[in-house]
Amino acid sequence: MTSLHKLGAIAALTIAASVLPHSASAADAKDKAAMAGMTGMAKKARVELASSAAFTRDGQLLAVAKQGDHLLLYRSGDQGANWSPPVIVNARPEAISGDGENRPKIAFAQDGGVLISWTKPLGKPNTGEVRLARSDDGGASFATPITVHRDRQEITHRFETMIVGGDGRIYLAWIDKRDLESAKATKKPYRGAAIYAAVSDDGGRSFKPETRVADHSCECCRIAAAVDTDGAPLIFWRHVFEPNERDHALAKLRPDGTPASVERATFDRWKVDGCPHHGPALAVAPDGVRHAVWFNQKNGEGRAFYGRLASGGVDGQRFVGGEQAARADIAIAGHRIGILWKEFDGERTQLHAEISEDGGASFKRLALGAANGASDHPRAIAFGKDLFAYWRTELEGMRVFRLP
Repeated sequence: MTSLHKLGAIAALTIAASVLPHSASAADAKDKAAMAGMTGMAKKARVELASSAAFTRDGQLLAVAKQGDHLLLYRSGDQGANWSPPVIVNARPEAISGDGENRPKIAFAQDGGVLISWTKPLGKPNTGEVRLARSDDGGASFATPITVHRDRQEITHRFETMIVGGDGRIYLAWIDKRDLESAKATKKPYRGAAIYAAVSDDGGRSFKPETRVADHSCECCRIAAAVDTDGAPLIFWRHVFEPNERDHALAKLRPDGTPASVERATFDRWKVDGCPHHGPALAVAPDGVRHAVWFNQKNGEGRAFYGRLASGGVDGQRFVGGEQAARADIAIAGHRIGILWKEFDGERTQLHAEISEDGGASFKRLALGAANGASDHPRAIAFGKDLFAYWRTELEGMRVFRLP
């Protein structure tokens, strides 16, 4: 059984790691190696821990995690203190990406359906399909998974993100290399990959043909998503601007998945010939301000940043944490903003948070916990007026912290 631990004023709720065995992840090791050159952290093999969690409307906390060739769905009625026996999402085993930048996702349709998305690796390196399974009974069982996109080439369709718009449509966006492959065939230059999106208007049971959102995305960073104040989905990703600046772009999608707008969102002007495997996060406040965290290099310094995205610039941009800060995430609950990140102190990985009560003008810092072994990227979760940190670690399993 799980047990409740108290860390000062923060409640850490833990499920035993033995419930969730893990396997070695070459993808996560590659991610670690890519970060090593930018942060001074040593290359080290990691275990595959990527998972996601979200609250249902009635306050149940659901978490999805990879175990071998299956995805398992866990349920907690007490904010992570105890978890139910898992439900298998995909009855037939298949390859599943489970590294930190390419985790399974969870969302809820307006009719109560539980939606799980993931990337299925294919035979060739760096190829995949975007998959989705739906449950009609609150997560007790799942229908046969579907492949979201019509394109079936053995190429990159990876790093998907999923969001439910204010109109109830399900939007999935991912990194796609079909246009790169076409450019190669005609010997034309092409920077990076592309962002594609597909939309479901039947609660995730089927998807309309995908559309291209933007050319020239970075190749291996997670895509962030949030719902704007008008209910339209926003997606936020690392882009390859001419000639080779890997800043971030922001797009607002129409109901058919085509972009109503695409604009440059960060202006750090990082010139790097490769993907840093370190994507951004985005949250929209009730007043419409778009708050974001991301990793970039600015003035020769590679760090995690926070800022408020504005047309043609960033307001209040500043560092998040110290020089080793990484994997930042952000969530908004009412007028409260919560930022999470993890930071290696030379011995253990520390989980930190910052809370703002004044729209991001000021933040108070919190120390949440630490891990001796490998750990996943932390996830910031909002429910009502409360903010939570969800963190899966190698030795402690799934942990939930309520932010005061």
